[in-house]
Amino acid sequence: MGVGGGVGEAAAVSAAEEAGKDGEGPGRGWRVKVRLRRVVGVLGVLVAAAVWVGMHCSIRRTAISKAEEGLVSMCEERARMLQDQFAVSVNHVHALAILVATFHYEKHPPALDQDTFADYAARTSFERPLLSGVAYALRVVHADRESFERQQGWIIKTMKHEPSPVQDEYAPVIYSQETVSYIEGLDMMSGEEDRENILRSRASGKAVLTRPFRLMSNHLGVVLTFPVYLDDLTADAKEEDRVKATAGYLGGAFDVESLVENLLRQLAGNQELVVNVYDVTNNSNPLLMYGSEVPLGNPSPSHICMLDFGDPCRKHHMICRYRNKPHVPWSAITPSSCVFVILMLLEYIIYAAWSRYDNVKEDYRKMEELKKQAEAADVAKSQFLATVSHEIRTPMNGVLGMLDMLLDTDLKSTQRDYAQTAQVCGKALISLINEVLDRAKIEAGKLDLESVPFDLRSILDDVISLFSSKSREKGIELAVYVSERVPEILLGDPGRFRQIITNLVGNSIKFTEQGHIFVQVHLADHSNLATEAKVEPVANGMNGHKNETTAVATSVSCNTLSGFEAADSRNNWENFKLLLSYEKNEMPYESVSDKVTLVVSVEDTGIGIPLDAQGKVFTPFMQADSSTSRTYGGTGIGLSISKCLVEIMGGQINFVSRPHVGSTFTFTAVLQRCDRSAVSDSKPVMLHPLPSSFKGLSALLVDRRPVRATVTKYHLQRLGITSEVVATIELALGAFSGRNGHSLARKLPCMLLIENDSWSSKVDVPLRSSLLEMKQNGQTPVLPKIVLTAAESDKLKGNYAVDSVITKPLKASTLAACLFQALGITQTQLSHEKQDSSGSLRGLLLGRNILVVDDNKVNLRVAAGTLKKFGAKVECVESGKDALALLQIPYKFDLCLMDIQMPEMDGFEATRHIRAMEAKANGEADTGDDSEVDRATRAGKWHLPVLAMTADVIQATHEECTKCGMDGYVTKPFEEKQLFQAVQKFLDPGMST
Repeated sequence: MGVGGGVGEAAAVSAAEEAGKDGEGPGRGWRVKVRLRRVVGVLGVLVAAAVWVGMHCSIRRTAISKAEEGLVSMCEERARMLQDQFAVSVNHVHALAILVATFHYEKHPPALDQDTFADYAARTSFERPLLSGVAYALRVVHADRESFERQQGWIIKTMKHEPSPVQDEYAPVIYSQETVSYIEGLDMMSGEEDRENILRSRASGKAVLTRPFRLMSNHLGVVLTFPVYLDDLTADAKEEDRVKATAGYLGGAFDVESLVENLLRQLAGNQELVVNVYDVTNNSNPLLMYGSEVPLGNPSPSHICMLDFGDPCRKHHMICRYRNKPHVPWSAITPSSCVFVILMLLEYIIYAAWSRYDNVKEDYRKMEELKKQAEAADVAKSQFLATVSHEIRTPMNGVLGMLDMLLDTDLKSTQRDYAQTAQVCGKALISLINEVLDRAKIEAGKLDLESVPFDLRSILDDVISLFSSKSREKGIELAVYVSERVPEILLGDPGRFRQIITNLVGNSIKFTEQGHIFVQVHLADHSNLATEAKVEPVANGMNGHKNETTAVATSVSCNTLSGFEAADSRNNWENFKLLLSYEKNEMPYESVSDKVTLVVSVEDTGIGIPLDAQGKVFTPFMQADSSTSRTYGGTGIGLSISKCLVEIMGGQINFVSRPHVGSTFTFTAVLQRCDRSAVSDSKPVMLHPLPSSFKGLSALLVDRRPVRATVTKYHLQRLGITSEVVATIELALGAFSGRNGHSLARKLPCMLLIENDSWSSKVDVPLRSSLLEMKQNGQTPVLPKIVLTAAESDKLKGNYAVDSVITKPLKASTLAACLFQALGITQTQLSHEKQDSSGSLRGLLLGRNILVVDDNKVNLRVAAGTLKKFGAKVECVESGKDALALLQIPYKFDLCLMDIQMPEMDGFEATRHIRAMEAKANGEADTGDDSEVDRATRAGKWHLPVLAMTADVIQATHEECTKCGMDGYVTKPFEEKQLFQAVQKFLDPGMST
């Protein structure tokens, strides 16, 4: 066993190391992919940021370009309006000059004087809102100065209010608007710039401007000078003609600041712009006409518009800029930010998808590695289990075999008791090993079910027989009932079905001290025994319960098999009677398929399962509490295995349990129908034939419990005996005599079956007397046989005057044996009990030559002793090579039992050599010239049945046996029944093909 564990662990570690080495390369590639994914992620972020910057700059440039376009548009608009306003003012001054020329020179005497001019100028000043005032200066030559001064009554003065010095001509102001009356009498030609403007004005005939200067209002302004001619001159008049025709000069002071301020006030967006107007006649020294010289805090776009005020000698322009640097528009932030977010989301999605793909791929790789490790571990586990099975079963085979051989010898009673006790313990150990290995096979998914015909009722009889002595010791009523609608032969795995029933009944026997254990089998379509119980909630969900409350039956009835209350309230007489009515009415089976769903319930009146332990009933190696295993024994693995087996059979298992009341386990199993005619030789069925001698007989049952009476009728019906039921002996006598309205529907019964609890010493003699009296009166021609059903047959038969006592628990074979004795019927057909497997095995093995191959001498002795006990001639060898030396064609052996694990040459290799030798011999026989021998017979002549003697119960071992050419296997330690089933088809002429 230790060697097996070491081998299994070493194999698992080696497989894990190989898997780890294989995973180094993919693991390194995984890390490279992670780094690559991170680099790509960073690049993606940089690309998204670059796109954001590019879009932001592009949209911002577009916004700035639009802002500049708006600035140009607003600046051009202001320049145009300023020019228009200035032109309108110039036109009004020109019109005033014409007025002066008309009313001062063309009228004699002149119709214009100072008062008239001042009044007119004041009243028409609204037409010249940008002029602070107008004045007219007369052209006076030096020769006319004295006369002019005498005429005016004042002398000509300079701008400094000093007498004007002598010069060629003068331009004293004679008319002035009241706002500029302070310049009256001043010589406009006394100032250098004014003189220059006057000369340019009369030479060109157009208005001319001075450079900017401070007006009396402290505003910047310019003086507009317009010539007044005596005669109308053509546009192309020469300068000399214009000078000669000049009469005077009309001038006005323009307030440029007010002009621009009024203009900007009229326009929208004035607060956004800063406007400066410059005189740029001298580019190197531009003169500010409007605005501030203080530079702005933030540089902003600007635009320059040229201004044309009508004076070609002076140049002006307007500079416009935003008051504040244009803000970055939201349109430059929002779209680019949205695009950035979208790109980041797309990158995240791509990154996440890529990462997910890599993770799934890596998980798949790891799963593949884990799968390889699990497969390697599974192989190691299988090898370990096979080794453990072999190592344990091999010595146990010797122990049990030797004990069996010991029990066949003459022993004293004490010695026999010791040997039997040791044998029981050994079988219990083998059973425990089988359960543990079954659980391991189930977990590994290696448990496969057989599909062979079997008799369900016979299996249940065998289970009842197994626990009959224990139930009698405890005084428990043990019974089984199978519905008539359940087919006689079913196709499935009888061993596993028997294992489930045995486990459930065994648990019930273990935990029940009084009452009954009742096994029922019905069709699912007719049964109301559902897997969900009708009880109140308890602590777990196994019973459909949820809350921690006390389980209470919905309807309590003690009309059960033993009279004790059952956990499942549906297992009462009313529901049982309903099921029986379905059978009698021959209710059609709903399913049209070959599948049959059985509902099997095992009901007991034991201690029940505590509420807090019901949730772990099906957990492996778990007990209801820590004291259970000490009080009742067991490992807690049986129910777990049963649940797995039921699920493999396509069913479900559930239970109803109430503490101190009992438990009812119910499971379903899906099997297949199988007619007797369909049973082939390749799938033999072990039937337990019942005698036909009782057909046509009738019986009268006396039983006050209807459920128990129905069970008895079921067993009688299997023997072909019809029966009726009454509750008391008085009613039975009334039925025989026809009194009290009672009469038997059929012919008079030949036997009276009385339940033990209905019988007493008080009715013994009176019953016999009543029956004799009825016979004498001709009411009954033959006295019926009186048969009791009880747990102790010998004691009752000795105490009471009865013909026979049927020992409980009831089954068809024991019932038939008792009735044969009671009725005195000749047994024309051997019962199943007498035709046991030992007699059949002796018939098969008597005189047969059998070769046993095993390296264990104890196993050789056990196998040889067992086979010789049944009349076989046995020869033993200890290795595969020795077996090949003896197995030479023609064979002298009828059968070979070969161990699998042997040194030098194991059983598999030895079998392959045997099959190769047979194939060669059969091939040579086919090519022979002997025409008298049938070729088909020769082709299949040499085939020695080889059965593996294996201690392994692993499916892989069984498959290997088939692959190497073995015909079957016998599990060590083998029993007589198992050995009979294994050799029957090879040694029984009726079964051979």
